[in-house]
Amino acid sequence: MIDLRRLHMLRLVHQYGTVTAAADALHLTPSAVSHHLRELARELKVPLLEPQGRRVRLTPAAHLLIEHADAMLARWEEALADLESHRAGAHGPLRMCGFTTAVGGLVAPAAGALLRADPALAIEIRECDTDVAVGLLAAGETDVAVIEPTADAPPPGDPRFDREPLMAEALDLIVPAGHPFAGRRDVRLEDAAAEAWISVQPAGCAHHQQVMAYCAAAGFTPRIAHNATTWSVIWALVGNGLGVSLVPRLADGPADQPVVRVPLSGDAVPMRQVLTCVRRGSRANPLIARALGALRDAVPSRCALPPERPAA
Repeated sequence: MIDLRRLHMLRLVHQYGTVTAAADALHLTPSAVSHHLRELARELKVPLLEPQGRRVRLTPAAHLLIEHADAMLARWEEALADLESHRAGAHGPLRMCGFTTAVGGLVAPAAGALLRADPALAIEIRECDTDVAVGLLAAGETDVAVIEPTADAPPPGDPRFDREPLMAEALDLIVPAGHPFAGRRDVRLEDAAAEAWISVQPAGCAHHQQVMAYCAAAGFTPRIAHNATTWSVIWALVGNGLGVSLVPRLADGPADQPVVRVPLSGDAVPMRQVLTCVRRGSRANPLIARALGALRDAVPSRCALPPERPAA
């Protein structure tokens, strides 16, 4: 009988590209992972890994096995969900993670509501970027991830994960209190083309890439004058007249900073999609279902997704 743990190890080697990285995700030694994969290959009587420089690659037989493993592991998650439904007094732990503004604006309020409804519920929250969140889900280190649909997110058809839209979040321009835009009801993004801009570091992060893309769509390349790594620093730089910035609606900064949030208007207002992501087959788990429901309830009304149109 195939050991599901070994299938999971093989899938993580495929995801991370090295036995060492997969072992780190599993909190095991590389030698232990290598041993289990050799045993799996011996049981199946086919080679699963072959060297490729300093890395390893999966053999055609391993790729075939992974296609079946995805379905088997999804069924296993469904079995765990059914068992959880029959457990009396299930109190976690429920593990949730998300990127910075998602934790502050969605995960924390959802967790607070869950605890008020069930004080005995054990909840663990982790703030992390989408690429880390996906790795935690794959490794079984978290149960619910709130992610952005970036290049690091699993594509819609990924057989390992089940993702759903949670909210659509507009981005606003923030300006100093004395700025000419501060008294306007809204502005077009192209109106800020000549401004000095403050960007989020590192330059490769999802938000920086989104800002550059939105500005390019508006017909200009922003002149990045300053860089920061936290929203509070961005607020301070803007509040002291050093530039403007584009921020998600969930993002916030110190209340004592003289910063004005100005909504954007025009043909294509910058929007950010926010998704929930779980391991495929686990959505029916009662704890996970409660978490997803609490996240939906935590979405501010201004960010709620429009209702789906009935099928024609």
